[in-house]
Amino acid sequence: MSNITLVTGGSRSGKSSFGESLLKDTDDVLYIATAIVTDKEMAARIKRHRESRNQNWPTYEGYKNLDEILGNYSEKNIFLDCVTVMTTNLLFDSPIDFDKASQDEIDKVTEYIKGQFTVLISKARELDKNLILITNEVGWGLVPEYKLSRIFRDVAGFVNQHIAMACDEVYLVSCGIPLKLKG
Repeated sequence: MSNITLVTGGSRSGKSSFGESLLKDTDDVLYIATAIVTDKEMAARIKRHRESRNQNWPTYEGYKNLDEILGNYSEKNIFLDCVTVMTTNLLFDSPIDFDKASQDEIDKVTEYIKGQFTVLISKARELDKNLILITNEVGWGLVPEYKLSRIFRDVAGFVNQHIAMACDEVYLVSCGIPLKLKG
């Protein structure tokens, strides 16, 4: 029986390390990396992530229609890092002018992004795979000054809520310490 787990926390909270520790005793893991290279700093971050993870885990790099690739891999466990980066990429794939976006446009793109995770989770359950999703908790700071930043914060929050409701387990990691919230 599959198990779907969400691990959330702030930047550098230890959420990815904790999520990886849940799979430390197995090489039967497909790592899904959702980041894309946008500049030199991001290239360096991606390189560090590649070097730090278990080298026996195959990696799929992408962020769209991930349900379609699950059947191509035999691994029982799927590790997706990270929901927030995937959400950002999907948000920027949309043709919306965020400075002029209506609430209806924002709601539609939010539902589209939530749908990407709905089908991924459903496919993992259908294929009896365990899925660990890593995400950032972005709503605990100040209200952002710019509209795009507020849109991102809201969309990320709604996506996290949506995923958490579908998960068997949810953890919050703070200062490297996990707290089980669900499951």
